[in-house]
Amino acid sequence: MRTRETRTRTRVIGRRQRHNPLRRRSDVVEAWTALAVAVVLCVGAPLAGLAAGWWAYDGARSTAAEQRAERHRVRAEVVGGTPATTPSAEGDRRPVQRVGVRWTEPGGQVRTGTTRVSAGTRAGDHTDIWLDGRDRIVPAPTSRTVVWQHGLAVGACAAGAAGAAVLALHAVVRRVAARRRLAEWERAWARTGPEWARHRT
Repeated sequence: MRTRETRTRTRVIGRRQRHNPLRRRSDVVEAWTALAVAVVLCVGAPLAGLAAGWWAYDGARSTAAEQRAERHRVRAEVVGGTPATTPSAEGDRRPVQRVGVRWTEPGGQVRTGTTRVSAGTRAGDHTDIWLDGRDRIVPAPTSRTVVWQHGLAVGACAAGAAGAAVLALHAVVRRVAARRRLAEWERAWARTGPEWARHRT
């Protein structure tokens, strides 16, 4: 019984390893390409996204560190301004208004300027402003949350772009393989077609 089962398995394996005349070279190329695409989509695209995200995060973190080193925060008093309900240019969706502020430098000199504050801020209220090395009002340094969001967004876009590029390349390879397969079938039929015609007659 075992000998009969062993012979059966050997025959099946032998048939699988034999050359299949219906399998063309284009079929083999397409099969290996599909395997490569699966590996790249499962491994390559995430790695590309991770590398791009880490690169973007590292750059944004360095920029934020430079901003924190170059800028300092000062407490200022609101002296008046024009209310507005449109979002700010930095992407803050909360209603803001541009107001005049006044602050005192360490040497005792009083300075004035304009900045954006939340809507509803009135004269006499206090707010924090950021100054650069020339004591000009500038936006606050990039927060850690924004740095992480930037890295994640770049990583996700890079992974998606890599996946899309691989799928597009796979589509091109499949189209070329299909054309070559049709050409091979036509050549094979050109050789066997006349023989079939003679046998049928």
